Amino acid sequence: MPRRKSFVIPACLLLLFLLTLSPFCGASGSGGGVPRQELWCVAKNNAEDSALLTALDWACGAGGADCGPIQQGGACYDTSSVQNTASYAFNDYFLKHGMADDSCNFNNNAAVTSLNPSFGNCKFPSGLTASNGSFTGSTSSNVGLGPSEDMNGCMKVSQGWWFWILGISHLLLVVSVSG
Repeated sequence: MPRRKSFVIPACLLLLFLLTLSPFCGASGSGGGVPRQELWCVAKNNAEDSALLTALDWACGAGGADCGPIQQGGACYDTSSVQNTASYAFNDYFLKHGMADDSCNFNNNAAVTSLNPSFGNCKFPSGLTASNGSFTGSTSSNVGLGPSEDMNGCMKVSQGWWFWILGISHLLLVVSVSG
């Protein structure tokens, strides 16, 4: 029976190690722990009003952006700021086109930001992306990222750990049985 005891102790230590590792790699909210960031597409501060108006006309027309909220009587109607008005339309277009890099350009008059451009009663919808610096795997603001869309580094490492732990456990079992 000493052989069985020699295997039980390392197996218990291995289990203890796994239990101490799990809090660091556990899921935190939706997305399996993938950090998320809200993004908006807004008019650049240095853009000319005339260029913004041209881009705004295109976004609300051929671009298909929902410009209802920036029309008279809408929550985002703002006659004092072409930048706010254009930003709302640019953002809607950006979200409808999957937050692709080229969907927030408008002849170099717009940029992506993580600063919420909402003002007063005007709430800009946001898009979410994994905070890995790219816009791939993006979702609308009311849908969480799932593990099939992206995985954080800890998840990848923990999967690697399982491979090694199973291998070491198998090796310990073989050594204890043959020894």
